[in-house]
Amino acid sequence: MKTKKLPMSLQTKIIGSNILNTIFIILIFLAISLVMEYKQVEKQMGNQALQLAIAVSAMPTVVSSFEQDEPSKILQPLVNKIRKETGAEFIVIGNTDGVRYAHPDEMKLGLPMVGGDNSQALKGEFYISKAKGSLGRSIRGKGPIKNEEGQIIGVVSVGYLMEDLQETAFQRGKEIGFISLFVILIGMIISYLLARNIRRTTLGMEPYEMTSLYLERNAILYSIKEGIISVDKHGFIRLINQSAKNLLGVKDDILNQKVETILPNTGVYKVLQTGEPDRDHEVTLRNKNVIINRTPIIENDQVIGVVSTFRDKTEINKMVETLTEVRKYSEDLRAQTHEFSNKLYVLSGLLQLGKVDEAINMIQAESSAIENQNKIIFEQIQDPKIQALLLGKLGKASEKKIQFIIDENSSIEALPAHLSYAEVISIIGNLVDNAFEAVEGIKDGEVTFFAIDVGEDLVIEVYDSGHGIPVQEMDRIFETGYSTKGDQNRGFGLAIVKQAVENLNGTIEVHSKPGAGTVLSIYLPKKLSISNSI
Repeated sequence: MKTKKLPMSLQTKIIGSNILNTIFIILIFLAISLVMEYKQVEKQMGNQALQLAIAVSAMPTVVSSFEQDEPSKILQPLVNKIRKETGAEFIVIGNTDGVRYAHPDEMKLGLPMVGGDNSQALKGEFYISKAKGSLGRSIRGKGPIKNEEGQIIGVVSVGYLMEDLQETAFQRGKEIGFISLFVILIGMIISYLLARNIRRTTLGMEPYEMTSLYLERNAILYSIKEGIISVDKHGFIRLINQSAKNLLGVKDDILNQKVETILPNTGVYKVLQTGEPDRDHEVTLRNKNVIINRTPIIENDQVIGVVSTFRDKTEINKMVETLTEVRKYSEDLRAQTHEFSNKLYVLSGLLQLGKVDEAINMIQAESSAIENQNKIIFEQIQDPKIQALLLGKLGKASEKKIQFIIDENSSIEALPAHLSYAEVISIIGNLVDNAFEAVEGIKDGEVTFFAIDVGEDLVIEVYDSGHGIPVQEMDRIFETGYSTKGDQNRGFGLAIVKQAVENLNGTIEVHSKPGAGTVLSIYLPKKLSISNSI
């Protein structure tokens, strides 16, 4: 079974790269240091050889020895003594013809000097040269030997073998090398500590894991419908998804700005201070009702930020309204079934009593009423959902002993695409139910429904013959929870109607006179204006 080969860990990369960089830099430094050290030692030995050559050439014993028949007997022991005391590799003295009078190897006395670098000394100059002599390649300090009259009578050559020079430079290079190894060890320790700190900061994740997590996070934030805003402990925005921007109408980049720039009077700072989450809090943000949740981000028992999630309450209301309409449909159908069951019982009783004519008259009356209503519903109102709703309301009105009339002039074609079925059904259903409640308990209570879509608007009107709305209460009828009946479980129908009408860019008119009933008129534009479509 093949297993996926995991990439090299971040810790290994950091330690490895730092060690390689340190070794590379130290090797370059070591090479440069060795070259510089070699040149420094070479210069130092050359100067030392030159100074010693100058000193030897000026010694009276050396100068006077040239007047003797055998200068070597004087010069050889003297030069050997000087060479041992100064550490020079060799001190060679010769005459102007280059014949040796003093040399570390006595067997070479009387032989010509080797190297071919005496020309400048014979001209009276002191200098440093490199040449290969009888003892090997060396660096030399050379100069002339002059008598009292200033005449050049010989040449002195003091030197150090290049092998010794290289050995000295190598010994110093070893010291630098040991220091370099110590630096590499320190670099390894620092690299390990740095890698461990970075790994702790990234919660133990490798770069490829962080990349994958980042891409997945962006995909999740983009796909969810809830708005999400994350802030740090100082209230600066660190994250905002597209849903939040759309909901709040934000187009510019607002990262690293204070949260109050888009959310005035925000409760984020309270959560930052207390560390307690804020659940299902209903607020108004930029003229939109939203449900907001705020959750603190806690690290090491400290609040380091807050994540706020919020959702437009309109969507929640739509779901609630849809469920409410389903429940209403069910209740209306049950009421219609119950009403027809009662009528069937009456017909059965009349037939059993032999009152056939009365049974026939009852059937004809019901048939005529249903035929008139069905003609309006099925021929003049083309939308099947509105048809179903009105049929249900007819049954409910019959059960409540309310006269529900669908105006014969009503006419509705198929709804335009931008008019939400849920919103329109919610408007009609709540208006009719509100009218039923207004006439409930009133003798000969009457509710009339009228709708027409001729022209630029869909017009919906519902009239009830109830007691009307007091003038002082007219401005409150669309408030959530307000009801003229004073029941705490009432007062939601007209509030829902108002919200739905506003969502469809429509208008509402209310005409009511105490004791003369109420007419509510809804105007919904059949075409979207350009400003609303952008």
